[in-house]
Amino acid sequence: MRELTGSGVRPGDEVVVPSYGTAEAPEAVLLAGARPVFVDIDANTFCIDPAAVADALTPRTAAVIAVHTFGHPADMARLGELGRRHGLVVIEHGARPEPASEVLRRQANAAYLNGKLRGVVTPWVAPGAQHTYQQYVVRVPGNGRPDRDAFARTLRSRGVVCHVPVQTPAHRTARFRRDMWLAETERAADECLALPVDAAMSRRELHRVVSACNALGGVLQAAA
Repeated sequence: MRELTGSGVRPGDEVVVPSYGTAEAPEAVLLAGARPVFVDIDANTFCIDPAAVADALTPRTAAVIAVHTFGHPADMARLGELGRRHGLVVIEHGARPEPASEVLRRQANAAYLNGKLRGVVTPWVAPGAQHTYQQYVVRVPGNGRPDRDAFARTLRSRGVVCHVPVQTPAHRTARFRRDMWLAETERAADECLALPVDAAMSRRELHRVVSACNALGGVLQAAA
């Protein structure tokens, strides 16, 4: 992450990062000789929570890495205000240039799924934000990880390709282990599942996803 190495972050500085997501951001912090400070995410967007960032600031904090998660932008207005107020560098990560036609098709596919899916919690989009749906991530209701994993296994058995987007938050891995509890991060790791939303999907393929999910979602809702 070249933005970090060129931002003036020095060895011994602290850099605030979300724990939910890939290890790319905290790895970049270590490579710069700094210390990653993990904070929680917003329950709706899965992006770093500006309120959690504010609570984590210390005199040693030099930067914040704002990860745009699954294609939903982080709250750059609030994070930028924090940066100006406290003299911090705010680095954006996770947005990537993509053909507009591909993004529009994914957005159309996501809109179809949003309107048809029942029994799962579909992605939320902040007012005014543009979600590019690099991943289409839903929450599976029920008893957390056991129900989510059973849901995923059954979908795969019915031909629906799906995956858990974040198996283990960074602060729980051997590389970055911290003795801390990040409530929304833990809940997202237990409940979230990424469903297919590729630009090339046909309406029939999308309908297959809906049919499989809705049949299972109704059972889970009744059990809950």
